[in-house]
Amino acid sequence: MATELQGKTIAFLVAPEGVEQVELTEPWNAVERAGGRPVLVSTEMGRVQAFDHLDKADTFDADAVAGGTDPADFDALVLPGGVANPDHLRTQPEAVAFVRGFFDHGKPVAAICHAPWTLIEADVVRGRTLTSWPSLRTDLRNAGAIWVDEEVQVCRARHNTLVTSRKPDDLKAFCQAIVEAFRA
Repeated sequence: MATELQGKTIAFLVAPEGVEQVELTEPWNAVERAGGRPVLVSTEMGRVQAFDHLDKADTFDADAVAGGTDPADFDALVLPGGVANPDHLRTQPEAVAFVRGFFDHGKPVAAICHAPWTLIEADVVRGRTLTSWPSLRTDLRNAGAIWVDEEVQVCRARHNTLVTSRKPDDLKAFCQAIVEAFRA
């Protein structure tokens, strides 16, 4: 087993329903393969319902609740996509504060697909270069971000690293980039 992330604990923040399964499981597996410990954080305890686009997929047990969890206890954060997932998270003050806490602590964050909606709500995209699902382009630009249409974008601004990606087809590049960013 690789040890690039040995001793690192990575939070994966998801809503109770609506996370795109492959955008959760592929980065999760990449973190584990690199020797890291992923932790599933949600807005409530219990089962998290994942989706394969619009169809229900598997369920996963939440390990922690965003409102009762300190970003200081983690080394990095992954925000998987799906349309409903970040749409729910951005309406939950505890989830938004949890995300903002990673930026306040200078810890790396990764977001794929629609997940930057939560970053917009946390007010952490201004002046940063990001990519996302194309329909978020205007939202990100209106929030002060520089949007690019790239497979993966790594932005090292201020005191943390932000890794973003567009869609499930980009997962291989996204997973490689997050392991590299989280290793530092």
